[in-house]
Order: sequence, then structure tokens, then C-alpha cells
Amino acid sequence: MYVWMAQLVRASPPPATSLCFHPKLFSPFPRTRMAVNPTNTSPSFNSRKLPILLFDIMDTIVRDPFYHDVPAFFGMSLKELIECKHPTAWLEFENGVIDEDELEGKFFKDRRPFDLQGLKNCMRRGYSYIDGVEQLLLDLKQNNYEMHAFTNYPIWYRIIEDKLNISKYLSWTFCSCMYGKRKPDPDFYLAVVEHLKVDPASCIFVDDRIKNVEAAVGVGITGLQFKNSDLLRQDLLRLGVDIAIDAQ
Repeated sequence: MYVWMAQLVRASPPPATSLCFHPKLFSPFPRTRMAVNPTNTSPSFNSRKLPILLFDIMDTIVRDPFYHDVPAFFGMSLKELIECKHPTAWLEFENGVIDEDELEGKFFKDRRPFDLQGLKNCMRRGYSYIDGVEQLLLDLKQNNYEMHAFTNYPIWYRIIEDKLNISKYLSWTFCSCMYGKRKPDPDFYLAVVEHLKVDPASCIFVDDRIKNVEAAVGVGITGLQFKNSDLLRQDLLRLGVDIAIDAQ
């Protein structure tokens, strides 16, 4: 059934916002719910507020400088950059397989030298909150929701944190560089729910990429495709998530 739901999302004309619902979650979430420890067959009640919210970072919370700023830094178009960069170096960096010194040595196919610190400075300048998202995170935080980053990104997430202080709102818990896995690998999603010790249905995952949302739905997590902060706010309200009224 989960696969059928994902197929339905692909087959239907794209609405103003794309939602991928877990089949069992057509009613709003209760404010608190029993959290299940998968290592213990005797679940116990606690005061943990559900759902737990999982956020992609790039182009969901933070503007991704790769598509405009980075090509300009190298004096190239995006197409030219993609053609000459190493096909797997960045993915290896995101997975924590190589460090930034190794990235510097193989970023380009021809291994040409470049200013690594200049690239990092360029990306830092390009990081900014997507319009309206910081206020939404604040509203959710004020309502005591547990929130985590769930992102494909290298150790340079620390640069984002240093500039934007995202940890005011959520924890950098699930980064690909820490787990050696990337979305949409189902094992990454399963590792997340195992770490959180909740049923997948107790989580909502938000990502701008539909393939990552569909992968979440495939393991039983409720998925929302990010379009903009206003639509995300509406989608969360539709799912019964409490959001501070005085901030709207």
C-alpha cells in the first residue's frame, strides 16, 4: 500500500503543494502519544510530544548556494561546472568517506587546483534562511515540538550552523556525513526511527525533493514536499500540528 501511495503522488497532476500521506494518518496527530522503543516489546507512555518533525536542510530551510553562487565563484555556468567536476567526489564528502583535503584534491575531474577556503567563504555568504521558514521553526519550537535535521550534507553543515544558528530550533541529529548514508536510501530512514525510538508513523518528514519524500512514505513516515513556508504551514496545520497563532 505504501508503494501505491507513492505511485499516486507521481501519477497525479502536481497540486499547489505536494503531500505524501502515510495511509493510516488521515486524522490529525494527537498532541501526545505513546512512544514505542523498538528494542522493548512493552511500550510505555511518556510525555513526548508527537509528531516528531524531520527537516531536510538545503532548499527546505536554507538556500543552497550550489546552483548560482558556486558556478559564479568558478567563473562557469552551472552546466559547465557539472560537466567538469568529479562525478562522485561531493557525494563521498557528504557521506563522510573523504575529508575536505581529499575533496580539494579530486573536486574536478582533471584535479586542477582551486581555492578551497574561497569556496567555503562563497558558500557561507550564500547560506540564508528561506523566506518565512525561520518564523515557522520558531512557532513550532514555542509549541515544544521535537525537531531534527535529516539531511544529505558534509561536515560543512557546521558552517551553516555557525552563520544561522539553526540549533536554536532543531538538532543536527541526522546528517549523511555522520551516518555514511544518503537519502533516499531506505536504511537511512530506518536508522532515524530506530534512533528516535518511535514508530515511523509518529514522524513527519519535510523535503523539497519528491524522491526523498516518497522514500519516507515507503517506510511509513508521513512526508511533505516543501514548496514554500506558507504552504508548509498550511500542510502542518492540516495534519493537526499546533502552531503558535499569535505569530501568524
